[in-house]
Amino acid sequence: MAEGLRERKKRQTRQHLSDVATGLFLQRGFDAVTIAEIADAADVSVNTVYNYFPAKEDLFFDRSKGIVDRLPRCVRARAEGESAAAAVLRELRREVETGSPDLGLIDGYADFMRVVMEAHTLRSRLCAIQQEVVQRLEETLRAETGAADGDPLPTLMAGQLAWIQSALMGWIGAEMVKGRKAGDVSRGALALLDDMAGMLGEQVLKYAVREG
Repeated sequence: MAEGLRERKKRQTRQHLSDVATGLFLQRGFDAVTIAEIADAADVSVNTVYNYFPAKEDLFFDRSKGIVDRLPRCVRARAEGESAAAAVLRELRREVETGSPDLGLIDGYADFMRVVMEAHTLRSRLCAIQQEVVQRLEETLRAETGAADGDPLPTLMAGQLAWIQSALMGWIGAEMVKGRKAGDVSRGALALLDDMAGMLGEQVLKYAVREG
């Protein structure tokens, strides 16, 4: 379905607010910037900012939905004969190879990470996002396998697969903060994914194989 005029304007306004806020955060740090200052710089009202972003942290992590949805989407889209873990590893490798900005493989990501490290509220929100990743992935695995509510395997598997993503993104962020080039970090990230795949047990690697 084609995007309507109203939806396009809302998307553009949301992106504008996020861009303005991110610029201020990078210049002055997260804690030093107020919602009122963001509204003034974006030429909107404070209420407009809150209509799009309920909390200041949402302005900074405006792409968190993509992080939360990535693994469940991978699992649902796994190919015939492919396990949940194989699908996750395949997708993460593809994003590393293409230099996806969603993984932090982009110029300027070091500045983004420095803002996170300097703000306790952002670090707390990042932990909450990671917990949401596990929860959403568990729900997906339970639905895909038909596991009963009391079955612990979807919970355990979700934790293992979410660890791959969080460990990968954490490593990329740390390397980018060191001032390394994105291409060099990408090559190291591929090796890291191979190492993590080797650490997964057979039960994880063969869980939730899609039948033909």
